[in-house]
Amino acid sequence: MEHKKLKQFSKDFLWGSASAAYQVEGAWQEDGKGISVWDEFVRIPEKTFKETNGDVAVDHYHRYKEDVALMKEQGLKAYRFSVAWTRIFPKGKGEVNQAGLQFYVDLVDELIKSGIEPVLTLYHWDLPQALQDEYQGWESRKIIEDFTNYATVLFETFRGKVKYWVSLNEQNVFVSHGYLMATHPPAVQDIQRMYQANHYANLANASVIKKFHEMQMPGMIGPSFAYGPNYPLNSDPKNVLAMENSEEFNAHFWLDVYMWGEYPLVAFNYLKEQGLSLEIQKGDRELLTAGKPDFIGVNYYQTSTNAFNPIDGVGLGKMNTSGKKGSTEESGTPGLFKRVENPFVERTNWDWEIDPQGLRIALRRLASRYRIPVLITENGLGEYDKLTEDKQIHDQYRIEYLKQHILAIQEAMTDGVSVLGYCTWSYTDLLSWLNGYQKRYGFVYVDQDENQNGSLNRYKKDSFTWYQEVIRTNGENLG
Repeated sequence: MEHKKLKQFSKDFLWGSASAAYQVEGAWQEDGKGISVWDEFVRIPEKTFKETNGDVAVDHYHRYKEDVALMKEQGLKAYRFSVAWTRIFPKGKGEVNQAGLQFYVDLVDELIKSGIEPVLTLYHWDLPQALQDEYQGWESRKIIEDFTNYATVLFETFRGKVKYWVSLNEQNVFVSHGYLMATHPPAVQDIQRMYQANHYANLANASVIKKFHEMQMPGMIGPSFAYGPNYPLNSDPKNVLAMENSEEFNAHFWLDVYMWGEYPLVAFNYLKEQGLSLEIQKGDRELLTAGKPDFIGVNYYQTSTNAFNPIDGVGLGKMNTSGKKGSTEESGTPGLFKRVENPFVERTNWDWEIDPQGLRIALRRLASRYRIPVLITENGLGEYDKLTEDKQIHDQYRIEYLKQHILAIQEAMTDGVSVLGYCTWSYTDLLSWLNGYQKRYGFVYVDQDENQNGSLNRYKKDSFTWYQEVIRTNGENLG
């Protein structure tokens, strides 16, 4: 639909930006921090681009005051960050490491002092290696108690200071990449283990949300989900059905559980047909139902266009982690769907589709199906940025990308969707998990090259000033 006039952003709209501990902090063995699965995974040859790692990352651990000062200068209203579980419990459980906890106390205090709302993510993929070694991490019910205990420490520490909490970041990504594609820890390919680990992650997520509500924490909590709406390639009914399959298995399979405590009917039936089973015990469904979130976090980057894929069709294809445009291989799930190119959208150098209207569609679908507020927890453009001789970064392409996505949000709000805020990915440049340091997302350029060499000095990009004006005018001036 088209509107004659778009709804204005509310005065308390959270104009924000985001990061994750492993991708920015560095200091991987300082102040009592334990080893995470990512600290180990990056040591495996050829798992990451040029075998880059987060040992130093962009040194946010030592430079957080400098980074927060830049946020304050920009006028940022919210900053989403994650806590490294291994800084709080080096072994995943036991005694609290006070030095590690103090870092986040200091960070939150600095943000509040600067007028910036902290948005705290409990888990952004850096599972303690000790728990992986002890009971295979997410493949055991023991993770539910340990994750809830860890979260409870943070709830108690930040009660009244942190109002917005993200329980799990992109559960759909870390279980599929970790247990199906072997491109994330624990780097295995076992679909049965993937679905069982996913069930335990669902229970852990629900347990933490239930605990949050039992403690009568002031504020809101919800998971952050990587959602890209699915389209059919055309109106051929086979391709429309492929789209429905993709939406069922790549979205509803997680979101229905978060919101209703139930797995979607078609997907659950398919698992049985494939001989895949979930160990669902007495009390699981009650826990899942009790862990209803207050909002859904959406990490939106692209859409997917789907076509019919026969039982003997394509399976997992190679991802583009090099930045060489056009190197992504066709992929899909035989008998369900395959992903094909959308002829109506452009792509980044990493072959991610640039589709701002897809964000509006995503928000509309979520609001219509679940009737819950949405917090956009990630959205951004990863691209090559060039630092000029006079230390300028002219990233007009990023400005245009963000501008069009903000307009899509405004259109969705005018449609009737409740949107709490918009956190871009990312604030500073950072380590892009599998893509290294050459793929840049931030408003702030960090002098760190693809071989992990550089001064780590910070430089404001053109997009920094542009977003500063967007925030100052509460979205009225998008340039």
